[in-house]
Amino acid sequence: MRSELRSNSTKISLPNPNLFQNTRGSSLSGALRGTLGSLDGACIEKLLLHCASALESSDVTLAQQVMWVLNNIASSNGDPNQRLTSCFLRALISRASRLCPTAMGFHSTAANSLTSSRPMSVTEFAGYVDLTPWHRFGFCASNGAIYEAIEGHPKVHILDLSITHCMQWPTLIDALAKRPGGAPFLRITVPSTRPPVPPLLNVSIEEVGLRLANFARSRDVPFEFHVLKCTNSSANVLIQNQLSPSSLVLREDETFIVNCQSWLRYLPDEQEGINSCKPSSKDGFLELILELNPDLVTVTDEDSDLDSPSLATRTMACFNYLWIPFDALETFLPKDSPQRMDYEADVGQKIENIIGFDGPQRIERLESGAKLARRMKKAKFSSVQFCEKTVREVKFLLDEHASGWGMKKEEDMLVLTWKGHSSVFTTAWAPNGFQE
Repeated sequence: MRSELRSNSTKISLPNPNLFQNTRGSSLSGALRGTLGSLDGACIEKLLLHCASALESSDVTLAQQVMWVLNNIASSNGDPNQRLTSCFLRALISRASRLCPTAMGFHSTAANSLTSSRPMSVTEFAGYVDLTPWHRFGFCASNGAIYEAIEGHPKVHILDLSITHCMQWPTLIDALAKRPGGAPFLRITVPSTRPPVPPLLNVSIEEVGLRLANFARSRDVPFEFHVLKCTNSSANVLIQNQLSPSSLVLREDETFIVNCQSWLRYLPDEQEGINSCKPSSKDGFLELILELNPDLVTVTDEDSDLDSPSLATRTMACFNYLWIPFDALETFLPKDSPQRMDYEADVGQKIENIIGFDGPQRIERLESGAKLARRMKKAKFSSVQFCEKTVREVKFLLDEHASGWGMKKEEDMLVLTWKGHSSVFTTAWAPNGFQE
């Protein structure tokens, strides 16, 4: 979060500014000197950095002392700074409790709670998605690229790798129903499992497929829905075992599209062994996709690098990025709104996984659009530019939301912004030499 934005928040007076003046050693009192009387976002950022650095060096005593200060700031129903601090405090407590359980005076009820989010009904989920353009932006931009890529093609097959339960497709189906010359035959394939992260739905993917089929029938769009059976929820296992022409039943007369919505972040980036020549799972995924010879690949994800091996670096990057949804929700929802609390709780679970865990338990491994673009080019894909019609449709979508939302065009992507800060990116790609 940029300090010039955060400093506009109401400053918070601590009940006991002298709490740490007599702390053994001077590291904490020096670090906090001049900040205990009143704290804005920039001071909170410094506190989080000191706490993360202390945990990284296994100084649980110092970390605990900083947590007591953060505890005086955090509030799950306060202003955006307080609510964000509450999520980070919970994540840091979770991490510290595993580092030294007996030394911690706090207890995190959220430890290992990545899947505790309440499953929503389809109607509730539609409202959740409509709160902000965070998801709709990618839906709109990707659908525009797909629509253009399949223009005039009679049969289309989409492999949908996403965490949004096919919410993207009714809009595309509706657009295809109005296509001059008639709608194509549309086949959508989805995996039977997804990463265990919010948002969660209280109906099966098969039920989602039936609802999509009914909607397509009502729009006179020929439609098939296939579920790719998987025995493991790991996205990494899926790409190793399931993505093949035979398992996907690829057909030569179909235009084949791969749609990735918030999916690549759940693939690990580590190589096997220090001197291994094997590619990372992200690179391996792209190699498999290239072998499938798709006509188009769309990728949408959050535009930040949150995969540093350093806890302190990861904490700062996370804080300077995930303030955005808290700030955006403040503009139109009251502090006690159940929708707001549910949305922020889901962001909080993401923060806890990024900060509280390492190794295979840390499944959130987000990388920026710029890094993804370099990875795609290395994998022998070429960027496909978005047409002006798609850009206009995205701008029209953003007009329906708060004025802080905007869009910028970068070399290989469209980027959703909040108050000028990058939030979500969407890119479109084709194998080298494929474009006409």
